[in-house]
Amino acid sequence: MADRGIQPVTTETRTGLNKTLGLRSAVLFGLAYMTPIIVLGIFGVIAERSKGGSAGSYLLATVAMLFTAQSYGLMARHFPVAGSAYTYVRKALDSRLGFLVGWAILLDYLFLPLVIWLIGGSYLQSQFPAVPFWVWILGFAVITTTLNVVGLQVADRANLVLMTFQLLIVALFVALTVAHLVGESQPLLSIEPFTGHGGFPAIAGGAAVAAYSFLGFDAVSTLTEETHDAERTVPRAIVLIALIGGAIFIVVAYAVSLVAPGSSFSDADSLAEQLAKTIGGNLFGAVFLAALIIGQFTSGLAAQAAVSRLLYAMGRDGVLPRRAFGIVSEKFRTPVFNIALTGVIGLAAMLLTVATSTSFINFGAFTAFTLVNVSVVVYFLRHRNSGLPRWRYVILPLIGAAVDVYLLSHLDPDALIVGLSWAGIGFVYLLWLTRGFTREPPDLAGMAERA
Repeated sequence: MADRGIQPVTTETRTGLNKTLGLRSAVLFGLAYMTPIIVLGIFGVIAERSKGGSAGSYLLATVAMLFTAQSYGLMARHFPVAGSAYTYVRKALDSRLGFLVGWAILLDYLFLPLVIWLIGGSYLQSQFPAVPFWVWILGFAVITTTLNVVGLQVADRANLVLMTFQLLIVALFVALTVAHLVGESQPLLSIEPFTGHGGFPAIAGGAAVAAYSFLGFDAVSTLTEETHDAERTVPRAIVLIALIGGAIFIVVAYAVSLVAPGSSFSDADSLAEQLAKTIGGNLFGAVFLAALIIGQFTSGLAAQAAVSRLLYAMGRDGVLPRRAFGIVSEKFRTPVFNIALTGVIGLAAMLLTVATSTSFINFGAFTAFTLVNVSVVVYFLRHRNSGLPRWRYVILPLIGAAVDVYLLSHLDPDALIVGLSWAGIGFVYLLWLTRGFTREPPDLAGMAERA
C-alpha cells in the first residue's frame, strides 16, 4: 500500500536521508500505521460479510498478507531504495505496468479519507442518534480540510504514544470480553468464529474486506533509505508487521465473536461501541468511543495530507494539469486545491457503507499485492543462475498472488465496477501520456520522493 506519511510540501530537493531506524523502530512504525484499533472499528461489517466467521476471515487475510509480505521483503532487499509497489513492479516487470499499479494505488489514496470519516461518523451517530449522519461527515471533512490547508502536520511516523494508547484499549477490550464471558458462564473455546455458517466463500468474502485492516503493513518499505542495514532490516520488519498485526486482529476478532456471535446486527457499522458498553459499562464505552474517534481523526488528517501531496507531485511533474494540481498557496504553502478536492470526495461517505467503501480501497491494494508477487517470480527468471531459492522466489509468491486474486474476486460488486473503471481510465490516460506507448511513462515513485 502507498505511504500515508506526511512530509511538508516544498520546492527543495533532499539529497540524502539519515539512517536512524533499527528493526524495532521500523516494526513500531508499521504497526502504528496500521492503526490496530481498526479491527474493532469494522468488526461488525466483517462478521456480517463472513457469516459469523470473522476470526477465520482475519486468519485468511493474514495468510495472504504474509505471502505478500515475503515478496515485499525480497523486493526491498533487491531494490533498497525508498519506494512501494509501483517501484518494484516498474523495476522488475515494466514501466507501463508500474504506472498502472501506481494509478490503482491512487484510488486507495483518494478513498482513504472517505473510509476513515465514514467509520468515525458511524460510531458517532450510534452514540448521538439525534444528530443526522451527514453532520458528522461534513464536520470531519471541514475540520480536517481546514487544518490541512493551514499546514498542520501530523507526524504519525513518530506517533508511538497514540499506537500504545490504541493497543491498551484493544487489550482492555479483550480482557473485559473474557471477564464478561466467564461471568456469564459462557465457553471460551469455540470453532465457530473461524468457520461461521456460510462456508469458505463467506470467509473469503469477509477476508476481502478484512484486508483493509492491514493497509500500511508495507509502508515501512518507503523508509528503506532511513533504515540501518536496510537490506536485512526492512524485509524482516515487513514480515513481522504483517505477522504481529495479523495475530492482534485474529485474537480480537475471536474474542469479540464469542460475545457477539452470528452475522445479523441492528447496526453493524458501530457494533463494537455497543459491545464496549456491554462488557465494560457506559464508562468504558465512552473511553472506547473517544479512542476510536481520536485514532480516526488523526488518521484522517494524515490520509488527506498524503493524497494532496501525491496529487501535488503529479501535478508539478505534469502527470496531472499543473495549473490546478501543481500549485501551492502563497499564504499557507499547502496544495489547497488538492486538499479541497479530497475533502469534497470524502463527502461521498454520506452515500456509502463501510463495507462498500473499504472494498474500493482493497481493489487497488490487491492489484498491487498481486503484481508485487509476480514481480518476484519475474526477478527469479531473470536471475535464475544466481542461486536464488526457488521456493522463496517462485512457489511462495505464486501462492500469494493466487490468494490475492481470489480475495480480489470476492470484493463487493460495486467495488469491482469502480476499480475496473478506474483502471480503464488509467489505461486511456497512459496511452495519452506516452503518445500511444511511444514514450516512457512518468515515474510516480520518483515524483512522490521529490515532493
